Amino acid sequence: MEHIERSQLYTDPVYRFQYVAKFMDFGDEDVDIIKQAGPLVLPMVPAVVDAVYTKLHRFDITWDTMAKRHEGFTPKGDVVQDAAKLQEDSEQIKFRKDMLTRYFDKLLKNPYDERMIKYLEYVARIHTDTPGKKSKINVDVIHINALLGYVETVLIGGIKSLNLDRDTEYKAIAAFGKLLWIQMDFFLKFYCKDGDEYLPETQEKGAVAIGDSSSKCTCSHSTALAVNDSQGFFTRLWKLFF
Repeated sequence: MEHIERSQLYTDPVYRFQYVAKFMDFGDEDVDIIKQAGPLVLPMVPAVVDAVYTKLHRFDITWDTMAKRHEGFTPKGDVVQDAAKLQEDSEQIKFRKDMLTRYFDKLLKNPYDERMIKYLEYVARIHTDTPGKKSKINVDVIHINALLGYVETVLIGGIKSLNLDRDTEYKAIAAFGKLLWIQMDFFLKFYCKDGDEYLPETQEKGAVAIGDSSSKCTCSHSTALAVNDSQGFFTRLWKLFF
């Protein structure tokens, strides 16, 4: 039996990645198939990015988040803070689309080394309410989860359109699916406050407990309900397989 150091899961992003990847059987074969599929998937990225922002524009609750300054965004004029006036071709949306395009580019091309793993963690951190951020964006976990599920669905459709042989198609879909689950785990690291006891005293800790007083998972107030709802799903899923 392999020992996993619990404290290190919450203090070392590389160690966390390695554990989750090992548990999910995400390994060299998956990385290789992502790299092989890269040249075929890259031409689809602009369409995927446009589809993502069209989906976000469909709901006021997700589009409202777009009416805030993104981390690293320096506008030529004022940031549009009224979501009703924000269009998909506006400067700040173009900036966000460019960031998402770069994200997909990194997923398809970069080695999954320490630098890439810390980038995946950074992507999660800048969307959540954590100390030291320059932006005011804090996206509720329910929207992140729904969006990654939508992205996976779009990617599956794109991969199936490539007319790969059945074995390669299955491996590609599985590899991208695992990768998105790993990305979601980094999001959950900042939403769900398991492991708070290992954080430095200077770092803000969770405020609202989920469920009863014996619950081990706590979340920021804005995400408590969403994660609380997800507990029932994961409990049922666990019982189904185990």
